[in-house]
Amino acid sequence: MTALATFNAAMQQLPLIAILRGLTPAEAADVGDAIVEPGFRLLEVPLNSPDPLESIALMRKRFPQALVGAGTVLDVQQVREVHAAGGQLIVSPNFNAEVIAEAVRLDMVCLPGVMTPTEAFGALAAGATGLKLFPAELASPAVVKALLAVLPAGTPLMPVGGIAPHNMGEWRAAGAAGFGIGSSLYKPGKSAAAVREDATRFVSAWAGTITA
Repeated sequence: MTALATFNAAMQQLPLIAILRGLTPAEAADVGDAIVEPGFRLLEVPLNSPDPLESIALMRKRFPQALVGAGTVLDVQQVREVHAAGGQLIVSPNFNAEVIAEAVRLDMVCLPGVMTPTEAFGALAAGATGLKLFPAELASPAVVKALLAVLPAGTPLMPVGGIAPHNMGEWRAAGAAGFGIGSSLYKPGKSAAAVREDATRFVSAWAGTITA
């Protein structure tokens, strides 16, 4: 499957991105198992983690059914390095047209961070696959609803920041297509067993929320 096909399938089944900031290569297999087995198919290792490219390469090989890539991608060279490691997903905290263009050139899925309509439309014009609403703590479900009223129909808008099982419903009711899940799912020092418990809670919470 292409990266886009894997992404689209995940968006239909469980559109939750596991943001594994601080993951080490030694943990990649066990933590990955704890997240993928409950149903996650979108795995992001931020580049400010220890040896992130090694973790990406390990998980890309171990989880061929998942879309594995990097977060906190800030420049074109980093896009190329993630691609060389086998990554197929580029997630950024900001909108950088050059980063998006390189990801598109390499047939990677690209989710840049946006907050305003100007950034959102600029990112889509540059070729973004979808949009990361970040930081979601500065926004609200009302912002999601307002943005989706003017963005092209079907644009995936995914809030990231402060998302927990108990508050997913209101965001989803406003039209959020999915979420990025960070420290509520994984943080350095957390055991794989504890990660699995929380991954299962997020899967159940998504299944229990309603669409708009």
